[in-house]
This record gives sequence, C-alpha cells and structure tokens, in this order.
Amino acid sequence: MNSAPTCIAILGSTGSIGTQALDVVDHHPEKFEVKVLTAGRNAALLIEQAHKYQPDVVVIAEKAYFQQVKEALSTTSITVLAGEEALVEVVKYPELDMVLTALVGFVGLKPTIAAIEHGKTIALANKETLVVAGEIITELARKHKVQILPVDSEHSALYQCVVGEENNPIEKIYLTASGGPFRGYTKEQLSNVTRAQALKHPNWEMGAKITIDSASMMNKGLEVIEAKWLFNLENDQIDVIVHPQSIIHSIVQFEDGSMKAQMGLPDMRLPIQYAMAFPQRISNPYPRFNFLDYPSLTFEQVDQAVFKNLALAYQAMDLAGTAPCVLNAANEVTNLLFRQEKISFPDIADLNEAAMAAIPHVAAPQLSDLLEADAAARSWVTAEALKLV
Repeated sequence: MNSAPTCIAILGSTGSIGTQALDVVDHHPEKFEVKVLTAGRNAALLIEQAHKYQPDVVVIAEKAYFQQVKEALSTTSITVLAGEEALVEVVKYPELDMVLTALVGFVGLKPTIAAIEHGKTIALANKETLVVAGEIITELARKHKVQILPVDSEHSALYQCVVGEENNPIEKIYLTASGGPFRGYTKEQLSNVTRAQALKHPNWEMGAKITIDSASMMNKGLEVIEAKWLFNLENDQIDVIVHPQSIIHSIVQFEDGSMKAQMGLPDMRLPIQYAMAFPQRISNPYPRFNFLDYPSLTFEQVDQAVFKNLALAYQAMDLAGTAPCVLNAANEVTNLLFRQEKISFPDIADLNEAAMAAIPHVAAPQLSDLLEADAAARSWVTAEALKLV
C-alpha cells in the first residue's frame, strides 16, 4: 500500500535550492505534495510555480509585490500572503509534515524556530540559522523532538556517514571545499578580482550570495559553525580541506581511526532529495559518477592567511555568544556591498573582522540579544563601508 505523500513547505522556492527541490518533486509527485511556497521578491517565478504546483498558500516577503501576486492568482483558490511575518505563520499550518528552509541569511531564523515549535521536520538549507542561534535551535529541537535534516552537501554527507553509527563517537570531521574560483591566489591577486570572476564557481550551481561566500571561504566558515551544532562537536574536531574536484563531499573519522566519506557528482539535488525522502533513498534520473572520469582526487590545505574569513569563523566559534551572529550579519552586508561593486574583495574579510571587534559581545545571549547584535553589526558595517568609497 502506498503511503501518503509528505506535505512540504518550501521557504525560498524561487532560489537555487528551492527550484532544485521542486525538480525533486517533479520526479516523485506521488511522494511529495507542495503546500506552501515562498519567495523574497521574485514574483514572476513564484506566480509560475504557484500555477504549476497549486499550493494552499504562497508568501511574497517583499510587500511591494503583493498585489502583483494576488492578482495573478485571483482565479485560483491559493491564499496569498506578504511580509516576513507571514513566513513565520505559514510554517505553523497543521497539515505540513516538513519545512524546507531554503531562505538565504538571517531571515531564515524566525520561521525555523516557529516550525520547530510546531513539530515540523526541518530540511535545513539555511546554514545561518545554526550559525547565529545554534544553541537555541538545537535545544528547541530536542525539546520538541524535531528532526533537523541538513541539506548542505557537506553536512548531508556527514549525516549520511553517521547514520547507523550513533553509538560510535566521532573523533574528527573533515569538511571539503572546492577552493572556489580563486584557489591558489595571493593576497595581492585577490585585491584585483571582480564581481564577475567571483560569481564563476568551478563546480557548483548556487545563488549569488552563496557563490560569493564560497569564493571568500566564508561559506566554509559558516559550515564549520553549523557542523558544530548539527553533530555536537568540539571546535577542534572540525577541519577543512580543499578538494578541487568536489567529489568527496565530507569525511567522518571515528575513534578507531576508520574514516567514512560520502561521494558523488556535485549536484545539489542529491542532498535535497536525501533530506526530503529520509530515511528512504529514492531513484532519480540524475547523472552518475564514473571513477574513470576522475582518475585523480586531490587535497590541499586552506591558506587562512589569504582567505581570512575561514579563520574569522573559527574565532567566532571560539568566542561563542553573539560573535557568530555578528560575523554572519557583517558578512551578509559585505557580501552584498561587493556584489554591488561598492567595496573590494579583500574588504569583505577586513570589514567582517572589524565588526567582530566593534560590536559588544554577549556571552550567553537570548534571542533578543541576537536580534540586537544582528542589527548593530549591519548598521556598523554599512557606515564603515561608506568611509571606503
């Protein structure tokens, strides 16, 4: 007998992760029913998705687009909501089984908290949620007995490696990084790189913000902090190695010295599907890995003096408290400013570092402290960046 489909909300359905999640749905319509779709400002694509998948509700976070979406869907039974507060409300719907949080940045925090408090399984692609509020989120998940299934390729790889190993302590994990488009560059070379160069990732198809974070190694830094909370690790148990081919997605080393690695082609649909269908592995028509196409898999150390953002992430993790929140907020602003060509590539890490020193540190923050630290860091970086112009 066929089981009922999993009813899902996709927060950020018009972004890279969201559109690929819908591709997974397309291949298994009998397994997944889309109940909620949300977008930031891409009203046109949200409208197209709503007509195709017929969810119960759509949310356009940018209120200026509300009328456009509402009018376009006026002949359907779909409820149209607007504003970031609506993101928090829709995840509470009782018919939802799973919430895929594919929002980019701090905006994903409140909806994720609400979804956990209402007992929804979380497919987590919004790494900033655990970076900013790892202790709060993991405690809430324990309290409400909610499963958090990572969607990032690296964390999905680690998760796949530890399934069935619950009684075997982890000695160390290795997060792999492609090295991005500037692997091997010197500080001097980085000072001249352009937005267009930084947006050309060698292996992965990702959104603009994450692609820039990958080029600056901040994406890997955020993943380090996320891994700490997902797998209950000490800071010195987490290492990063550059693996240019992006075939080994991450590695777990157990206390007997044995290592498990998860491998595959760099295709985000695989970890998305794994989280959506867990604990099943379901078929798909995606390309398969062939060892003969990759006769050499290589590894290198990260130069943290050149790619300072990774070192800053470790510092923030050591400081704990509001430090990761400040680093994340600063980086969201510097990333955007670089994409707007208002600051240079090295300015990203320099301003991130300065923000960590400038914003007062709270050692044991409540959610209100995190919200204040986030706002303070954004304001401070925005003001400092003006001085560089």
